[in-house]
Amino acid sequence: MSEPHVAAIHIAKARRLPMRAVDSVEAEAGKGLVGDRYHGTKHRHVTVQSAEALAEAARILGRDVDATGTRRNLTISHGVVPTQPGARLRIGEVLLEVVRVAAPCKLLEDDLGPGAMEALRRGRGGAICRVLEGGEIRVGATVEMSDPA
Repeated sequence: MSEPHVAAIHIAKARRLPMRAVDSVEAEAGKGLVGDRYHGTKHRHVTVQSAEALAEAARILGRDVDATGTRRNLTISHGVVPTQPGARLRIGEVLLEVVRVAAPCKLLEDDLGPGAMEALRRGRGGAICRVLEGGEIRVGATVEMSDPA
């Protein structure tokens, strides 16, 4: 199987505003994704999920789980997104470090319907990361994942 790649990028200017798909985004070290609601926060810079995990969540839920509805920033094509703190993801020149698992929140029930929180538990909701090394992230960019050192 080929290496995972960025399948989709979504950002939102504020917490309850709709997510907007973009072809590329600038990741600033220590700050996050330019134009996203979490830009400038201490550790919650980027959220990452896997299309494979979304397919599993859809199976559990019994209906499609659209990447936009999960409110995550990056969706990778396949593979398991590491959720252990300290794990790293290299996307082109950008280096992300996992801070914690991205636990599903009540907002997902509003966007995806009843049962969404449960379907996205156990790591299927992805990870919250901070940006260690900045640069541009583009749809199609290869993703390399490594366990914590």
